[in-house]
Amino acid sequence: VQLVESGGGLVQAGGSLRLSCAASGFTFDGYAIGWFRQAPGKEREGVSCIIPNYNRTYYGDSVKGRFTISSDNAKNTVYLQMNSLKPEDTAVYLCAADFRRSCRSYDYWGQGTQVTVSS
Repeated sequence: VQLVESGGGLVQAGGSLRLSCAASGFTFDGYAIGWFRQAPGKEREGVSCIIPNYNRTYYGDSVKGRFTISSDNAKNTVYLQMNSLKPEDTAVYLCAADFRRSCRSYDYWGQGTQVTVSS
């Protein structure tokens, strides 16, 4: 089982980025895939989660209305579209797979991709 994030980078405040989480070793449409972020000196924060089979999505309060999670089952990939980015969105973004489809307890994690938002 492997999760690989991509799409991070440096962007100005107000800009957009789209992150990708590519899964291999399992068919993720039977599971939940979550996005998290970790900023230096801060606790890991849940950003969003999707359960593709149930077409359910969840968002953290700090990103609601700005971020959109989606999945492409044919590509075994989950995306996180991030708009209206703020400097406080700067963090390493990680995706994780939850085999219980709960969006609460995750079994596998990717290595992360850095997102930096300049003011």
